[in-house]
Amino acid sequence: MLRINASTLIPAGEIELTAMRAQGAGGQNVNKVSSAIHLRFDIPNSSLSEFCKSRLLALGDKRITNDGVLVIKAQTYRTQEQNRDDALMRLREIILEALKVPKARHATRPTFSSRQRRMDEKAQRGAIKSARQKKISFD
Repeated sequence: MLRINASTLIPAGEIELTAMRAQGAGGQNVNKVSSAIHLRFDIPNSSLSEFCKSRLLALGDKRITNDGVLVIKAQTYRTQEQNRDDALMRLREIILEALKVPKARHATRPTFSSRQRRMDEKAQRGAIKSARQKKISFD
């Protein structure tokens, strides 16, 4: 079981973990040991709430396929156990990010004094710019 927060749990059967060889440099050992972890999580067929599923699918994350499967590849660490824990933590963070509801913005009006200051600054800036111009006289 993966605990996301106090009210959200994911059964271990819904998370598919596969070991594979890691990419990149690593000497002779990298060709023998399957230390990277490939995590697959099927969002539409999971036990998450409908709200959570819709928020996850609306994230627009490149790791979510067209079928709604979240794919995470963890190969940072040298051991399979550390990469497994890393993949599960990343899954947890993605779900927590999807559960966050942004606060609604309430429109506010600028105060009278702030509008007054803005107009005074504009007038001052205009005076500076007009003082830079050459004065042409037709005497």
